[in-house]
Amino acid sequence: MLGDFGGGAFGIYIHVPFCATRCGYCDFNTYTAGELGTSASPESWFEALRGELAVAAARFDALPSDTPEVETIFVGGGTPSLLGGDGLANVLTAVRANFTLAADAEVTTESNPESTSPEFFERLLAGGFTRISLGMQSAAAHVLKVLDRTHTPGRAVAAAREARAAGFEHVNLDLIYGTPGERDSDLDASLDAVLAAGVDHVSAYSLIVEDGTALARRVRRGELPAPDDDILAARYERIDSRLEAAGLGWYEVSNWAANDRARCRHNLGYWDGGDWLGAGPGAHSHVGGVRWWNVKHPARYADRVATGGLPAAGWEALTGEEQYTERVMLTARLRTGLPLADLDDDGRRAAQRVIADGLAVTINDNLVLTDRGRLLADAVVRTLLT
Repeated sequence: MLGDFGGGAFGIYIHVPFCATRCGYCDFNTYTAGELGTSASPESWFEALRGELAVAAARFDALPSDTPEVETIFVGGGTPSLLGGDGLANVLTAVRANFTLAADAEVTTESNPESTSPEFFERLLAGGFTRISLGMQSAAAHVLKVLDRTHTPGRAVAAAREARAAGFEHVNLDLIYGTPGERDSDLDASLDAVLAAGVDHVSAYSLIVEDGTALARRVRRGELPAPDDDILAARYERIDSRLEAAGLGWYEVSNWAANDRARCRHNLGYWDGGDWLGAGPGAHSHVGGVRWWNVKHPARYADRVATGGLPAAGWEALTGEEQYTERVMLTARLRTGLPLADLDDDGRRAAQRVIADGLAVTINDNLVLTDRGRLLADAVVRTLLT
């Protein structure tokens, strides 16, 4: 099933599938204690994770090329901070037991502000983590209520300051914009709070109403309006203007960083076509043009690992055309741009149309989105691929 390593950066993603409550907009593979009952627990998940890491390492050792050093680790979810500082340190220990980390490896965990503390961040730093990503979403209480977020306004900023006081140089805050009922003043207050926190990275995503979520049901019933595209565009421009003025430059359409060191190297590995192992329920992996994904439910995941194999639910070998499509989709969103040499003849002709429409420019033979092009990034990609 496995392809050989492709020569790019190698990262590991760890999926923690547990949440205290389910946010109304979320369609991630997460479970509350009530939903799981006695079928799975953080303890059974961790034992299965250790097993999967060991099996994956053995499979990689059998490939023709040596397993590269791990450049990045990203622990996501779910709510990884529910494991506590010791639990997350144990996750990193399990990775180290099976893989060799690069000396300058970036090690990130997502955290819910409400399940953090100064002691939590101190334990993470001592355990080897180098980067913290906090879900803030908004500083407005009524916006958080629509999103069913449980943290209180102000807690995310306090957590970011605690992380920095503990010694973390790299701290990210996540924002969601375009929530029904959000006003310009609410977004301004959120940006004021983000900038006051002194973080070196900000991610900002427009609200997407995903099928099957509580938010989608409320929109369908007419209780809430669907996000408005014109409002979303105006909010994005407002975010970009404020962050750029504060010294945080965009490097991917939805991400801003204070400098090159502050950029999320793990996500850049995805966008640049690197290899990664995804461990945990529902996690996706990619090595050498082969992609596979794990079974979703934590109990089934643990059962699969107990049989001694990878807990994959399915896999696919990407064709050359599929790899080309993904390369265009992901790289076009980066500030460094998409190399024109990577495009086929049709793609280069389409690139000239995109440039003529003012959606991109060429810089060092790369196709780079303009400010207007970032607002229409999906349309630009569709043009390049038709």
